[in-house]
Amino acid sequence: MPEVVAALDCGSNSTRLLIVNESNETLQRDSRITRLSQGVDASRTLLPEAMQRSYDVLSDYRALMDEAGVTRGLLVATSAVRDALNGEEFLEETRRRTGVEVRILEGSEEATFSYVGATTGLAPDGRTTVIVDVGGGSTELAAKFDGVLKSYSMQLGCVRVTERALGRGVVNGASDAAARAMIDAELDLAWAAVPEFARIFGNVRLVGLAGSVSTLAQLDAGLAVYDRDAVHHRRISLATVELWRDRLSAESPEERLARPGMVKGREDVLHAGLYVLAAVMARLGSDELLSSEIDILDGITESLLSP
Repeated sequence: MPEVVAALDCGSNSTRLLIVNESNETLQRDSRITRLSQGVDASRTLLPEAMQRSYDVLSDYRALMDEAGVTRGLLVATSAVRDALNGEEFLEETRRRTGVEVRILEGSEEATFSYVGATTGLAPDGRTTVIVDVGGGSTELAAKFDGVLKSYSMQLGCVRVTERALGRGVVNGASDAAARAMIDAELDLAWAAVPEFARIFGNVRLVGLAGSVSTLAQLDAGLAVYDRDAVHHRRISLATVELWRDRLSAESPEERLARPGMVKGREDVLHAGLYVLAAVMARLGSDELLSSEIDILDGITESLLSP
């Protein structure tokens, strides 16, 4: 019987699915905004309505998995579930809905899967390749130093920074300062934990992944309809990240949503993701980012197919 595997990711802002066959060819890829982390930063509890949004999507995904003849799968939960006191309750129901193995990923595991996925197929480069995965609740940084993968998971994400500092509407001076201070403090912790990040300043190939980067690429390309080929491995300058950060910060969510390329469900938090992204780029001395549509899901399916 042919092997067909599925990776499911219950992230802080979106729930996603990837199904591949034994030749690692994509059969199905889907992503839906579910905002699982709604209120978690303040309450440390997954809200019933947020869990239900994820459950509904997972039930749909189980049907897609049945259609594709999935033989094995892994569902991972990340920042929102790691931080929630009722995370186990959520996992139990996701296990029942999907029928696959379910795990909470530690930040280092999340970074490892993301690195494996995002660096697949990249051409050799004399610089150090660093991945930055800007999620809803956390941001992972990972790179190999002397062949050893080192990573750090920061308590930063587009939803967390929005809820704690920026707010969903037009950004004012006080919220801007609060967000920058919050981000700088987390970057200080990352650089202290992985001193090698400081040593590669200005000599970095930075690869960005997840929804904030993908949506930025769509906005920059002016794409009203998602075009994977136009977004994947698109080069985006630090100046462009800062331009869109400031532009979106000066608008209401409704104004942002009207822009070609904005993904519904990200209009109230994308500006926060760009604050994080711009700060990471500046701290690494990186003037350019390579967007990647290959990410943690691809890393998981690769691990499922490995002997």
